[in-house]
Amino acid sequence: MRRDGAANRERVLLAAEQVFAASGAAGSTEEIARQAQVSIATVFRHFPTKQDLIEATAVRYLEKLTDEARRLADDTDPGRAFASLMRTLVSTGAVKMTLLDLLPPHSDDGDGLSQPVTAAVDAFRGALRSALERAQTAGAARPDATADDVSVLLRALAHVATPGEDGGVERAVGIVLDGLGVPR
Repeated sequence: MRRDGAANRERVLLAAEQVFAASGAAGSTEEIARQAQVSIATVFRHFPTKQDLIEATAVRYLEKLTDEARRLADDTDPGRAFASLMRTLVSTGAVKMTLLDLLPPHSDDGDGLSQPVTAAVDAFRGALRSALERAQTAGAARPDATADDVSVLLRALAHVATPGEDGGVERAVGIVLDGLGVPR
């Protein structure tokens, strides 16, 4: 792909993330094109259907979260890294959930999702599990907590997280971290 084509694709995905986060399924490809400052034809050249655009946006977002989890895993303090990851995932969780809710219904075995989406979900879950296990090994997290437990807690916190209202959510994250035995 040419450099300008790759730049346009990235602008479309960034705009799609913002539009879908704000409007869900009602987010239009026309609004995405407008925000990306490209023509609607450019959007459809990169993503022939709205579903293709939704999937690519979800994959890009999950990859970004996975990269952040892996970056934090390199921290010399696994407890601090896990606490930072929890805060990051809570603050970005609403967008992630909105994007995943736009995907077709699927079973636990990934049936119904495209291979790239399934791979991105699996990589994200693996990075979350690794961060938790690293904190547990260091004695900085409850040994009986599972990645599934953490995922449920993250979803619950993300549902109540409202941009600009960090005080109450930060307190709730602190309480959850205390319950998980993770130092703040």
